[in-house]
Amino acid sequence: MARPKVSIVGAGAVGATAAHWLAERGVADVHLVDIIEGLPQGKALDLQEAAPLRGYDARVTGANNYDGVAGSAVVVVTAGIPRKPGMTRLDLLKVNTGIVGGVVAEVSKRARDAILVMVTNPLDMMTYLAMRKSGFPKTRVTGMAGVLDSARFRTFIALELNVSVKDVDAMVLGGHGDSMVPLPRYSTVSGVPITELLPQERIEALVKRTREGGAEIVNLLKQGSAFYAPGLSIVEMVQGFLLEERRLLPCCCWLEGEYGLNGVFAGVPAILSRGGVEKVVELKLTDSERAMLTKSAEEVRTGQADVDKILAG
Repeated sequence: MARPKVSIVGAGAVGATAAHWLAERGVADVHLVDIIEGLPQGKALDLQEAAPLRGYDARVTGANNYDGVAGSAVVVVTAGIPRKPGMTRLDLLKVNTGIVGGVVAEVSKRARDAILVMVTNPLDMMTYLAMRKSGFPKTRVTGMAGVLDSARFRTFIALELNVSVKDVDAMVLGGHGDSMVPLPRYSTVSGVPITELLPQERIEALVKRTREGGAEIVNLLKQGSAFYAPGLSIVEMVQGFLLEERRLLPCCCWLEGEYGLNGVFAGVPAILSRGGVEKVVELKLTDSERAMLTKSAEEVRTGQADVDKILAG
């Protein structure tokens, strides 16, 4: 049986790391696309040459055009620029709307049945842009943020309690940024909520660190941003789509009434299957949790309106 193909547009650190994990797990053949001449081809060849040492048979290819995207089951978009010193959120949105809009237009011509997984920031707005530009149904356009944010929350909980990360589960909803909504009540160690294991002030400190998780790494690296955890977070989602594992993962999804929200992308728990986002799962939230999620979604809605203005010229 032939392996499915996953195309990754953007062969930088995040895209190449995702390609590495996908190939090593044998989830799919991987095709890297980037505008920099030789970059995707070189990284693809390097990963292919690692195959005999790790024992995987996945094919890894690279190109500077979009033709090889045809037939992809999933297309991951990491292309774009990071926010630079002095750039406003709107500045970043304008630049990446142009880049990502062009990418999605090219991809949607060649892979009409693909599931789109958006990674470029600002994540929630780029996912909205992808749905607009592709015309794909909401089930096949999603964004990767919740898996990463939840992984960070799980990491900090495990470090705080000095327990194995294997026993820690966590849930983070909302937009990918300062307004994300970590849910301590739904974050557990071997089924025990962390609200039973930690005092409130320590929980608040872990929530704050989770919200600032990306910035913490940027500040440490000085140049560049996180890529190991984001790359593997992409793979968790792709694997959920391709292997029919029916994973319940927090993803950026288009909401039509769920959680009392309509016409907006937000991070929520969803069941992933071969067709894409099969179902948004509605958790029972407290009034405070629901208010935070609504506030986060309204910030995204403002960003979506900015995307509409940019596209309208």
